[in-house]
Amino acid sequence: MQLGFVSAILPDYSLEGVFSTASKIGFDCIELMCWPIGKAERRYAGVTHLDVVNCDEAAIDQMASLTDRYGVAVSGLGYYPNPLSADSEESAQAIRHIEDVIKAASRLGIGQVNTFVGRNPVLSIDDNWGLFLERWVPLVNLAEEYDIRIGIENCPMFFSKDEWPGGKNLAISPAIWRRMFNAIPSSNFGLNYDPSHLIWQHMDCVSPLREFADRLFHVHAKDVRIDKSQLDSVGILANPLEYHSPKLPGLGDVDWGSFFSVLGDTGYRGPVCVEVEDRAYEDSDQSRELALQQSYTFLRNFIPRLPQDD
Repeated sequence: MQLGFVSAILPDYSLEGVFSTASKIGFDCIELMCWPIGKAERRYAGVTHLDVVNCDEAAIDQMASLTDRYGVAVSGLGYYPNPLSADSEESAQAIRHIEDVIKAASRLGIGQVNTFVGRNPVLSIDDNWGLFLERWVPLVNLAEEYDIRIGIENCPMFFSKDEWPGGKNLAISPAIWRRMFNAIPSSNFGLNYDPSHLIWQHMDCVSPLREFADRLFHVHAKDVRIDKSQLDSVGILANPLEYHSPKLPGLGDVDWGSFFSVLGDTGYRGPVCVEVEDRAYEDSDQSRELALQQSYTFLRNFIPRLPQDD
């Protein structure tokens, strides 16, 4: 496996700054954020370390130069919008940009794109399903055309009142993944698996690794701490951020020993990228780098670094 991080935690760093930081700490790879240029609408969204719309020969040459100079690979390109939004302009823009990310990944020789399926949060899963098929069958066909794998992250995108009641992402559970992959059986369509989202939904985050072994394209390493006393007070139907907090790996409720034991048994040998969303490490660039260093130190217990060639 390769240990990396999601570049959203370094929003003010240049592309070279992200590579330099990864190399300095010892990471093997980076998932590069590729949002459209503009203002972020939520935490960690809107970060653009690669402008896929203007991915010309100069950008391709720069990427090759940086990966060679710093010895750090790109695990995938990331963009996490809501392609199933009830706002037709928002959904159309999301779909267009996912298409641009797929095409840029192909030009750059990066075989992985990570994103969300999306969801209209006020509709049931069944009532979203036709829209899912309408919008995602063409996107997966495009990915096949360009030989790109799409990894869908399993975050429910339900944290606050504007995402009530269903969240903004369909792909939240094994039951839905089964239905999703039965409907679109393409080998280019899989998961960007984050165990923390199953933990706060009170689900087993380890057993699905076996069932979906052939759909594990990319892994996010994020932990989560459930506040049991607060959960006992507000209940599971409260906005989820009322009873859980994203944390650095090792500081929450994920059993990382069990997780990596089974992940390795499945034959997974791909990237595992730290996703920092821990508010205790957000007050400065120094704190953000510290979060990456601490996560790196912890996760190297499970993902040892290969000896470097002289």
